[in-house]
Amino acid sequence: MAYAPFDLTGKVALITGGNRGIGLGMAEALAASNAHVAIWGRKEAANAEAVDKLKGLGTGEVRAWAVDVAEEDTVVAAMAETNGWMGRLDSVIANAGVGFGAKSFSEMTTEIWRKNMAVNLDGAFWTLREATKHMVERAKNGDPGGSLVGIASMAALEGAARNQAYGATKGGLISMIRAISVEHARYGIRANAILPGWIATDMTSGAQDNDKFVSNVISRVPMKRWGEPADFGGMAVYLTSDASSFHTGDSILIDGGYCIY
Repeated sequence: MAYAPFDLTGKVALITGGNRGIGLGMAEALAASNAHVAIWGRKEAANAEAVDKLKGLGTGEVRAWAVDVAEEDTVVAAMAETNGWMGRLDSVIANAGVGFGAKSFSEMTTEIWRKNMAVNLDGAFWTLREATKHMVERAKNGDPGGSLVGIASMAALEGAARNQAYGATKGGLISMIRAISVEHARYGIRANAILPGWIATDMTSGAQDNDKFVSNVISRVPMKRWGEPADFGGMAVYLTSDASSFHTGDSILIDGGYCIY
């Protein structure tokens, strides 16, 4: 039999915030690799557009759910329903995120802090916790394995001025992922974090339109460009596939070389 580690036929992958940006870039690659793809997003219209875009890319099915990950009860119910869709979840990518900053740290309000925490850390916690429950139960029934991925950020490593709340959530997510990986390796469950650098998405639209920012910051990226959502597709496929069966507890930086320059 030919070696085909990145053919995801039969695998079921869930991506939160999968209807746009990095999430959609990953969803496209997973669908094209024949996985069944589940998308969570808050906006029904954007979900429908994403499903239409993914259908036909591969042999797997595609479905979307309207989910706000900042609501625990909604996450719990949606995870049970999503797991029941195909009877399993092989990969869950906690990608949904927001980025609220302030004019300065001293002017940052508790409201801004809480908004970041609610989605980026609480939402990721509930998503990964509920996914783990289903994967552990499956493992105890003789079917071990599964991949959990948290989309963190380069901001967890660098000093993100005026974005301390955002950076704190991403640093916390990395620590959560590492702890999950150690605790659940016995069930064959892997957990890894992906840290995007400067990526052209809706979240960075203001910076993309700022000539001074592009000149001062993007010019420092060794690859001399903004990252694109499609740049995350290959990593999503790899972490979902059996090719990554011994890869866990890692923080994978995808930034075009920015942090080492």
